Amino acid sequence: MKIKRQDYNCLKAIISLVFIVFMIIPVKSQSTDLARLEYTYFPQSNSDNSFRRFRTFANFPIVLNGKGAYLIPGLEYRNVSFKYRNNELFSTEHLDRFQSFTGKIGYTFKMNKHWRFGIETGLKIASNFSNKKTVNDDYIYTGAVYFMKSKEEEVNAKPWRLIFGLSYSTTRGYPFPLPVINYYKRFEPNWAYALGIPKTNLKYFIKDKHELQAFVTLDGFFANIQNNFNPYLRSRPNSNKLAENVSMTVLLSGLGYQYNFTEHISFYLYAGYTVINDIRLRDGDHEDLYTIDDNNTFYARSGLKFSIL
Repeated sequence: MKIKRQDYNCLKAIISLVFIVFMIIPVKSQSTDLARLEYTYFPQSNSDNSFRRFRTFANFPIVLNGKGAYLIPGLEYRNVSFKYRNNELFSTEHLDRFQSFTGKIGYTFKMNKHWRFGIETGLKIASNFSNKKTVNDDYIYTGAVYFMKSKEEEVNAKPWRLIFGLSYSTTRGYPFPLPVINYYKRFEPNWAYALGIPKTNLKYFIKDKHELQAFVTLDGFFANIQNNFNPYLRSRPNSNKLAENVSMTVLLSGLGYQYNFTEHISFYLYAGYTVINDIRLRDGDHEDLYTIDDNNTFYARSGLKFSIL
C-alpha cells in the first residue's frame, strides 16, 4: 500500500512531536548506564551532507545512607559535525558544528522493597557558538520526576523493571510536563525485551559475553543558532520568520551487537536504516521553517559503556 504524501507528513509530524517530548529524558529513566563514550555517523542519501556526533557522559552516584538513597550529579558533552554541502541561497558557514554541555543533578531513594522514587533537574547549553560566547537562547532547562518498580525472580531468572513519570524541557514549547514510560523484562534466560521511548528492542543473550538485539529507536539533536537569518532571503526578503535553531529527528530500526568485557563494561555496535530522517531549521516558536534533508539513510553507532545492571 502506497503512503500518501499528506499521510507521510502527518506521520512525520507525530514522530517529531514524540521526539521533542522525549529528547531530554534523564539518562537514568531509560538506561542503567553510568558512563558512555560514543560515536554516531549518518551519511545523507541523495546529497553530499553527512552528520557525525561524538557523545560522552558520566553520572556519579553518591551514597547518602544505607537505605538506598543517592545523590547523582551528571555531566554530558556532545559535539555534532554537520557537513552541510547543499547548494543553498544562504550562507551555511556557521551551520557545520554544534556543541552541547549539560550539567544535572538527581536524587533517588527507595520507597519500599520494590518501588523507588527519583527527581532530576538540569541545565544544557546547546549552540553553534558562532559569536564565541553564550546567549540566552543557548540555555535549555530540564526537569523530571519518576517512579521505578523492579523485581528479580532469581529462581526463574525473569527480572523486570517498570519506569514511569513526567519530564519537562524548555525546548518543547509546551508549558507543562509530559509523560515518560519504559518497561523491561527478561522473559527467558536468553531473551529480553524493552518497551518505551526513545528505544524499544528485543534482545538475545549468547552466553555471558555476547548480546544481539533488534531495535526501533529515536535519535537526533537540537541546538540554537546564534546569528538568526532568513533562509528565504531572495524569494521572501521581508519575511519576519527567521531560522533560530536546528533540529534533527530520526526514527530508525536496525540490529545491534554488544560484547561484555566484564559484568559492567561493554562495547556495542548498532547499524540500521532510518524510517524518518528529518533535518530542519526552525523559528523561535519551534515551527518548521526550512527542510535541509528528509531522505532516509543508513545509520551506524558504536561506543563503550559502563552500566550498573
